Amino acid sequence: MKRLIISMSLGASALIPAAAQAQALPAAIVAVVDVERVTAQCNACKTANVAFQSQLTAEENREKTMSGALQTEQQSIQTAVNALNGKPADAALEARAKTFQTKLAQAQEEAQRGRQQLQANQQYILRQIQDKLNPIYQQVMQRRGANVLVEQGATLATATNLDVTNDVLAALNASLPTIQTTAPAPARTNTPQGR
Repeated sequence: MKRLIISMSLGASALIPAAAQAQALPAAIVAVVDVERVTAQCNACKTANVAFQSQLTAEENREKTMSGALQTEQQSIQTAVNALNGKPADAALEARAKTFQTKLAQAQEEAQRGRQQLQANQQYILRQIQDKLNPIYQQVMQRRGANVLVEQGATLATATNLDVTNDVLAALNASLPTIQTTAPAPARTNTPQGR
């Protein structure tokens, strides 16, 4: 019995180095990509950036227009209140003030919705780019024989022959001809209503 246990132990110990060798990692073959340059210079990215900047400018102008009209109305109401010299306001002035408060609240809500839409648009643009880049990274790594891909901004220095930015940029231009710049409306879920 002792011999059986000893021989089994020796057999198991002979397998341990083989198992350890099987788990050894290959040497790292590193490639570097400048993601910032790729996302700034891809053809669809440039077009999407121009469209997004146009959306941003339109939203800012819309908010300025609403703010200007509200500011004018607020000054008019304030002038009327100041003219009362502490006397109570009449019903017409109170109605104007109440209407102004409603308009102000509506304008703030509208501006908030506009900013949320801009944020959704920006995230949608980035998601489309990232969805295309992830498989491109794998393809470029395989084609160039790399098993590690590092963002250039995360390195201190690299040799130019490790840079695969042009490969990634060319592949992105080929696979992403256009980018939608307006995020789709969120899907509504039908929830049963209580009775």
